[in-house]
Amino acid sequence: MRPHVELIDEKDLIFHNSELVGGTGTARQRNLCYDEEDGSVSAKVHFDTDWSRPAGIHRALTEWYVLKGEVQIGEEVLGEGGYWCTPKGVLAPELKAKAGTEILYFREYGDWHFEPADKDADYVREDQKLVIAHSKEMDWIDVESGSPMRFDLGGTPVPGLYIKLLYRDEKTGFYTRLIKAKPGWREHPLAHHPVFEEAYCLEGSFHFNFGEMWPGTYFFRPALVRHGDFTAGDDGTVWLLRCDGDLVDWYTDNARMEMKGDPVNWGPDYPHTIAPTPLQPVRSRSIGPMKDPYYS
Repeated sequence: MRPHVELIDEKDLIFHNSELVGGTGTARQRNLCYDEEDGSVSAKVHFDTDWSRPAGIHRALTEWYVLKGEVQIGEEVLGEGGYWCTPKGVLAPELKAKAGTEILYFREYGDWHFEPADKDADYVREDQKLVIAHSKEMDWIDVESGSPMRFDLGGTPVPGLYIKLLYRDEKTGFYTRLIKAKPGWREHPLAHHPVFEEAYCLEGSFHFNFGEMWPGTYFFRPALVRHGDFTAGDDGTVWLLRCDGDLVDWYTDNARMEMKGDPVNWGPDYPHTIAPTPLQPVRSRSIGPMKDPYYS
């Protein structure tokens, strides 16, 4: 399973050799969150040289989001904000990436295996298709126009949030989207969801109980982890956000998390000891140590 990562700054992470097999050229990746059981990963990939790969089939649902530079998939050229997705078993056309290009790379439900193939391969899926999007050309959709984003306790859409939907599996509800919050947007109660939630901050800043986000920060939060008292910064914020099903908000007011008991060999009488915290997800040095995991 994937670890609970909250929060990290990708610049704190080391580069590994890229797992983009079957290509010609050199690329490196920073692993934001890695599932050592099934090979799922979320990563930042940097192409050191021009890179190319023939058409073929991934073992996993695979997504690329272009942060800078240029990617060509088939005949389609993607610049900043460009996105493509191949569900598991769907043919990915020939790929090219220019030197210096950076992408967010997501692989779900499988490892890095890739098999060169063409459109006539007998194992290519017909029920799902390649998805390509140019997010810079898409309109933001506000929550009051029917987006699947947040609602208050009475079921009323919370104003100030907008999305661009990049991909959605109609059967499972799995989806990837950009989300934008207006400056100072606020939602008070803690929330938890029946699905995982992960996000990479692209613009602006955002504060909540686990810390502050700025461009390059990231979290992966398993299902049922409470989080919240959300406040967008003075410039608002934009994230790329993914969930493995429809995002349902279950709210909690007046939340408090306490650890009670009598210390034995730690505490005020033992000045070099540190009190335990009830929740310690993965964090990186720029984020700093964990503080109170929930607001009282």
